[in-house]
Order: sequence, then structure tokens, then C-alpha cells
Amino acid sequence: MTVEPLPQNLPGRLPGRLSGRLSGRLPVRQILCLLPLALVAVVAVRHRSVLVAGFGHLTSAKWPWLLAAAAATCLTWVAAAVTRQGALVQRLPRRRLLATQFAAGAANHLLPTGLGASAVNLRFMTVCGVPPARSSSALALYLLAESVARVGLLLALLVAFPDAVRFGALVPDGAVGPLLLAAGAVVCVAVTALLFVRRVRTVVSGFLRTALGEARSVHTRPARALALWGGSFSFPVCQAAGLAAVGQALGLPVPPLHMAVAYLAATVAVALVPTPGGIGSVEAALIVALVAAGGPAAVATAVVLAYRIITVWLPLLPGALTLGALVRLKVI
Repeated sequence: MTVEPLPQNLPGRLPGRLSGRLSGRLPVRQILCLLPLALVAVVAVRHRSVLVAGFGHLTSAKWPWLLAAAAATCLTWVAAAVTRQGALVQRLPRRRLLATQFAAGAANHLLPTGLGASAVNLRFMTVCGVPPARSSSALALYLLAESVARVGLLLALLVAFPDAVRFGALVPDGAVGPLLLAAGAVVCVAVTALLFVRRVRTVVSGFLRTALGEARSVHTRPARALALWGGSFSFPVCQAAGLAAVGQALGLPVPPLHMAVAYLAATVAVALVPTPGGIGSVEAALIVALVAAGGPAAVATAVVLAYRIITVWLPLLPGALTLGALVRLKVI
């Protein structure tokens, strides 16, 4: 009996998955689908003590207030989706946009602050056919509007409630000088690069022209401008409302609006700290801010841990699964 030799192009005739294995190619998309889950496991193991303590505090809380905090957290994804659409003239598919914001939240907690969500949204806009220059401009406009809204809300609340937070307790003794020195050094480096490095100056000027053009186009459309600024203000309001609801659930003796001031002050303070999702830095800043607002340290710690469980850890696994599904479906 004779055995016929295998055809030379056998891998090309086999199903795609088996052909890829025979050809020695890595299933890149499958790896990208599973990577968020692996990162969730790593982050959860590293912060297991925080998870145990946070869930312990949730068991003794008033559940109606916890449900209100969960509802406020869900509204943050809606606000983010509305703001993303408002920053771009081109219409994006609504359901996919909302799912992308949920997935971007998980990515943002697994990568240095802001990078995960920005990468997911840039990829989503690219798949939707938005040119790279316009998608980058929309991202910059989103970040600018969100920052202006957050700082603006903080200043407005400080004017209305000047005694809400004792800011002297937020900054350690002797830290003001080094902070100002570091900020001045960053500004000097940026100005020097713009003045003396031609390539940097060219890239920045081109980006600013595109961004300003996109901003003008957005603000000529009332619906887009309303979505941009309405979503930008709603996002930190929902976040602060979630913290206030958890504070009520655990009996923190601080007025809700003072808790909102503490939350905004803490998040503005840690905005430049490059930790994944602010994990670690946000908790510390929130605890200090709530204590500065007049809350007992033990109760403030319990509130912050429970709040981060609701806003970060509970959505993390489903968000990672959504991220993997969006990658698999080629939505991002």
C-alpha cells in the first residue's frame, strides 16, 4: 500500500485556528481577549487585603444607600458615553459606545491612569472610521472638558462651602515647596521643548490646529455642545454622589455636599499620579480628604474601601469580560 505525500499547502486548506497553529503564528486576538482577565487576577491578588476589608464593611452597611451608590456608578458610564459623543461631530453607534465605556473603565483600572480608557476609545473611534487626527482631537477635547468641569465644580463648592475641607490637613508639612518646585520643573521642560525642538513644535502646533477646528465644529452644533459639557459635569457629580451614598450607608458624620468637596479635592490632587486606575493613591487621598472634612479616621477608611469595592472591584471582572468580547468581535 502506498502512502500519498501531504500537499505542500495543507495549512492553507485547514480551518483558520489549526492553520495558524501549524504555521507557528500566535493567536494574537485570543491573547488580547484573555489578557484583561489575567490582569484582573494579578491586581486582585495584589490588593486582596483591601478586597477582604471592603467586603467586610459592605456587610454592615445600609443596603438602600449601597444600591443608590451602585446606580450612581452605572450613570458614570452613561455620562462618559454622552461626553465622548459630544466631543466628536461624527455620530458613533450608541450601544457600542456605551459598552466601550464600560470596558474602558476596566482597562483604566488595569493600566496607568487614563491610558487604558484612552487607548480603548481611540481604537473604537478608528474602527468606526474616524481619522486618527480627529479621534485624537476628540480625546483631547474630552479630557479638557472633563478636567474643566471637575475643577469648576470644586471651585464652585468651595465658594459655597468654604469650611467643608481643612486643606491644611491635606498637604503634609514641608511638602508645598517640593510640589511647587516639581511643577515648575515640568513647565520649564515643556516650554524648552516647544521653543528649541522643531519636531515637537511642529507636532504640537498641528495637533492644536486640528483640535481647535474640531472644538469649533462641535460647538457650532448645540446638541453636541450640550452633550459634551452636560456629560462632563454629570460624570464627577455621579462619582461624588456615589461616595456620599456610601457615606450615608456607613454612617459617616459628614454632610453629603462636604463629602462631594472632599471627593473632588482628592481626585484633582491625584490626577497626575501614574498608578493603575488610581489604585492606592485614590484610596489614601480620599481617606485624608474625608478626615479633613471632619470624619473619624476609622469610619472614613471604611467608607473609602466600600466605595472602591462598588466603583472599581465589582465592575472590574465584567468590564474585563466585555473588553475581551469587544476585541473578539472587532469592535475595538
